[in-house]
Parts: sequence; C-alpha cells; structure tokens
Amino acid sequence: MFSKLFSNKHLIIILLSLILLVIVMGISIGNRELTWPEKLVKDAVSWGQNIVSTPAKAIAGFFEDVRDFTIIFQENKSLKSSLNQYSQVVAELNQFKEENKRLKEMLDYKEQTVDQYLLTVAKVIARSPDNWNNTIVIDKGSMDGITRDLAVVSTKGFIGKVYSVSNFSSSVQLISDTEQNGFVFAAIQSEPLAYGVIEGYNKETNLLILKDIDLNAKIEPGQLVTTSNLGGMFPTGLIIGEIVQIEEGENGGLTKRAYIRPASDLYHLDEVFIVMEDLSAIGEGK
Repeated sequence: MFSKLFSNKHLIIILLSLILLVIVMGISIGNRELTWPEKLVKDAVSWGQNIVSTPAKAIAGFFEDVRDFTIIFQENKSLKSSLNQYSQVVAELNQFKEENKRLKEMLDYKEQTVDQYLLTVAKVIARSPDNWNNTIVIDKGSMDGITRDLAVVSTKGFIGKVYSVSNFSSSVQLISDTEQNGFVFAAIQSEPLAYGVIEGYNKETNLLILKDIDLNAKIEPGQLVTTSNLGGMFPTGLIIGEIVQIEEGENGGLTKRAYIRPASDLYHLDEVFIVMEDLSAIGEGK
C-alpha cells in the first residue's frame, strides 16, 4: 500500500501540492523574503505566463491590425469615391462656365450687330478629323431658312460659308479650307483700301494667305482685313484677321502676298452665326 501510494504519479501530485501550500503561506505572511522553493515556483509560473501571454498578445495584435486595416481601407475607398465625385463636379462646373462665357459673348455680339445683320445661331454638331480645317456641320438646314453661300461667323469674325444644305443640317466650308479656297474676296483696311483673295492656309503657322494684292498698295503688318462684297457673295466688313507678314507675290513681282492671323479660333468652334441678311445693305438701298 505504502509503495503504491508513493508511486511516481502520486509523488508528483504531492510535491505540487506542497509547493502550492508554500506559495499560499508566503502570500498570507506578507512582505517577507521568499524562500528558495517559493522563488523557484514564482519564476516557473512567471516563465509559463510569459510563454502563454506572448503568442496570445501577438494573435490579439494581429487581429487588431486586420481590423484597423479594414477600417482604413474602407475610409480610403470612401475618400476616393468622394474625390472622384468632386472632380466630376469641378469638370462640369468648368464646362458650364465656359459655355456661359461663350453664350454671353454671342449675346453681346448679336446686340452689337443687331442693326447690321440678321443672324441665326447654330451649334456645331460634327467635324471630320481628316478634314478638320475644311468643313464643319451645323444643326440648321433648309427648314430653318438656310441656303447655300450664306456667310458664317463667330463672335470674333468671319469663318466661312454654307457649302451644302439638307433639311435639318448644313455643311460649312471654312476659310481655312486647303482644298477649295479662293472664294473670299478681302479688303485690307489701308489708305486707300487694298484688295486681294484668300487662297490658302498654312497649317504649321495657322495663317491665312491673301494673294493678288496690288504691288503699289500701302499695306503693312497690323492692318485689319475684312470681307469685301466685290465677289457679290458676302456682306462687307466682316472681320477676317490682321496682317502679320508681307512678301512678293507669285506673278513675277507684279503683286504682293500677305499672311493673315485669323481673328476667329478656327480650331475650336462650338456655336456659330449664319448671316441671313445684310441689314445695312438694305438700308443703303432704301
């Protein structure tokens, strides 16, 4: 019975019970110096707690980091969405500002020319990338009273003529058309007036070419160039641009040639005017 009682298993249990008893007694005694068994047990318990607590803290920290990452990710996603919406609003606002600016300029132009021309507003609805400098398509046609060869202008000046007409749209041949030019007779505001024909456009310099100018004409850079009714097609006085360069013409030095900077931005055209009638000419006829 005695040998069986003190078998290895029971001996270990008895020793652990004694150690636990010593610890309890040490705690109950108060602030006294610990015995070596107490120190041994305390160190063992601390070591065990450290082994258990370290991975537990790591696991808890991992899940906390995952939670923080999820929160930050959601906040980042929300901020990006808000930023995209803000950018869209800013883009639309800038577009509205630009459109309002153009419409105000058109209204001012129409009020300034109300006694000179009867104008119809048209919107540019198409433009071929292959013939960007040649033609545009507008949203007015024969049902709106549009006919061939009517002058077309922007708020800055003359840009071309109506080339072909369908019921609800029309094609406009631009003054910068490099394939079919020579349809614009121009007057240089010199003293006296000098005349020529717009016959060409330099894509690299964005300058119109005015040819067949009288050799003795007193022209110089900075002078204004307008339409002339010599061709019997367009009203007189529609601004085309100003002279920036003069050189000898192609007819053996018998004429001059001038390069003109267009008054209107021929590249960016959104809305235009069709000159339906020259009111000043009607007044002169009366």
